[in-house]
Amino acid sequence: MRQTSRAGWLRCLIVPLAAALLWGTALSALADDACPAPQQIVDNTARLPALQETPFLAERVKAGKIATVAERMPRVPSVVDHFAGKDGPGRSGGEIVTLMAIAREVRMMVVYGYARLVAFDERLHLVPDILQDVDVEDGRIFTLKLRPGHRWSDGAPFTTEDFRYFWEDVANNAELSPSGPPLEMLVDDKPPKVEVIDATTIRYTWDKPNPFFLPAQARPAPLFIYRPAHYLKQYHQKYADPAELKKKIDALRQRTWASLHNRLDDMYRNENPDLPSLQPWILESRPPFQNRITFVRNPYYHRVDASGVQLPYIDRVHMNLVSPSLIPLKAGSGESDLQARYLRFDNYTFLRQGAKQFGFDVRLWETGLGSHLALYPNLNYAEPIWQLVLREPNVRRALSMAIDREEINEILYVGMATPSNNTVRPESPLFREEYRSKYTRLDYKEANRVLDKVRFTLPDGSEGDVRQRNGRGVRLLPDGRPMVIVLETAGESTEETDVLRLIADSWKKIGVELVTRPQTREILRGRIYSGETMMTIWGGLENSVPDARSNPAELACLSQAVLWCPKFGQYRETGGKSGEAIPESLEVVRELSDLAERWSRTADCREQERIWHRMLQIHADFQYSIGIVSGVKQPVVVTSKLKNVPHSGVYSWEPYAFFGAYRPDTFWLSEKK
Repeated sequence: MRQTSRAGWLRCLIVPLAAALLWGTALSALADDACPAPQQIVDNTARLPALQETPFLAERVKAGKIATVAERMPRVPSVVDHFAGKDGPGRSGGEIVTLMAIAREVRMMVVYGYARLVAFDERLHLVPDILQDVDVEDGRIFTLKLRPGHRWSDGAPFTTEDFRYFWEDVANNAELSPSGPPLEMLVDDKPPKVEVIDATTIRYTWDKPNPFFLPAQARPAPLFIYRPAHYLKQYHQKYADPAELKKKIDALRQRTWASLHNRLDDMYRNENPDLPSLQPWILESRPPFQNRITFVRNPYYHRVDASGVQLPYIDRVHMNLVSPSLIPLKAGSGESDLQARYLRFDNYTFLRQGAKQFGFDVRLWETGLGSHLALYPNLNYAEPIWQLVLREPNVRRALSMAIDREEINEILYVGMATPSNNTVRPESPLFREEYRSKYTRLDYKEANRVLDKVRFTLPDGSEGDVRQRNGRGVRLLPDGRPMVIVLETAGESTEETDVLRLIADSWKKIGVELVTRPQTREILRGRIYSGETMMTIWGGLENSVPDARSNPAELACLSQAVLWCPKFGQYRETGGKSGEAIPESLEVVRELSDLAERWSRTADCREQERIWHRMLQIHADFQYSIGIVSGVKQPVVVTSKLKNVPHSGVYSWEPYAFFGAYRPDTFWLSEKK
């Protein structure tokens, strides 16, 4: 990856999250400076080894069903000479099992597989992966160089035609993309100039810097700016024979060609086994999925170790579907070779008991969240009176002060966690103690005093408060209803239930009743986004160890995925076509979004640092999300035969993609435990 920027702008991309981040058995400190020096990135593709045929594919090669490894690999493959687990190069072959709860989690193999145009490594350096090289000029001109000879999983060439197809025929097709191109492709609402230079070179040019473009390619759910054009053209009105296309629409019971194309085109959902892929493992099972979903190695995968062995090392990955409540039991009985999803810290003792008997190891990784769990009052809750209540900062402050975090820590986390707001961790150079501790000290007296002073201007113009209580001591809303907060959960974790039970006991002492209502994860998301959910509980900030160059989007209403203001985020994402504009009465919420936009428009790291501190201060002051504790460890079950899985790591969605940044394509199975 080369920097040709005269302004030094690429520093904001090379180390966008943490320049000197090292994760060991405990998190080690970052440099004090929030604007560290840029890291030089060197691609190691120059040292090309002699390629070895993959044993799993040897029979197919011999039968002439697929090409030899020399013909399958790019002419300039990505050469791996570093392994996160330190076990070094391994042997090819074998199968592993992991456990998931629902068939929709088939997408997790895209997360774990983590083949990206550019990718974060385990040190959070942004490096070329699928791409051979990236050239960036002034932060606004991006020239992407593909690996010559790279092929899709079905053997078809992967070229810039796949990028052109996405840009012209998908992103800018009104039927396929009614909202237009992705927001990360727009700067001041203007798209880039896209130039196809040749079959392996494409250039994107904006008038101003675009700090989101490259990091978006490295996300757990990446911005796929390419598509397998050779496959999808048969479903596109522009290219397909009308009669044949009509047959395909009818066969899959779709209403239009666009709905058919979108159904078959989703590279993240990963539910179409016929969709060519660049991931290390490709879907082998066909929907509807039953109890086991199987993924098989991609014969055309672009990475190779220094000995000439094509990755991934492992031939097949099986995803067994079981009830989430049974996953800790099955993992503790040796039924998973690699498991962290659906395991909690309170499972650790049980897992350790089964480790010796069933031949696996239990490791404790960091979770990397701003708060292990956080409460999210929904400012877009549709009921008018409750909307007023939830939008009142003093209500949220009082709720925070009435949580006994020390009790939660001692009972559920044996004192190993830290009471905390949902904010950056001490390992971040942006950390300040006030961000973590403001309104977190248990103080029922002050919480009651604050609630007694709250006043609302009701929709009819009259004044209201929550001072009055009913016979059970529960405060009354201005319309006489009891102040009962209905908190909806994904219903997947007894840990959440235990936390909420303790919070409910505490909130009774300030006259607030808490009722929990479980939903499925998908239904819950839909209810939050539509304003039907009053409050929910979820993990905290994903990027809890940022430096000034990290994107602060999590702290602003830029997306419907921001759980405390989903409709404000929808409005921004759709250009006002859906959702709600932030009202003038919520001037601080508007300020957060303005600050996030300012951050994206400046290359001055000190200005970005000032923006970060203002946003963190606002969140500490206004409690838009209510953190509980941070620093909770994540159990990771690893079969004794599985090598190169780090003993210490960070298990988080972003930026690590759970296991993704540690490159599971380099994990291998030993013949001996």
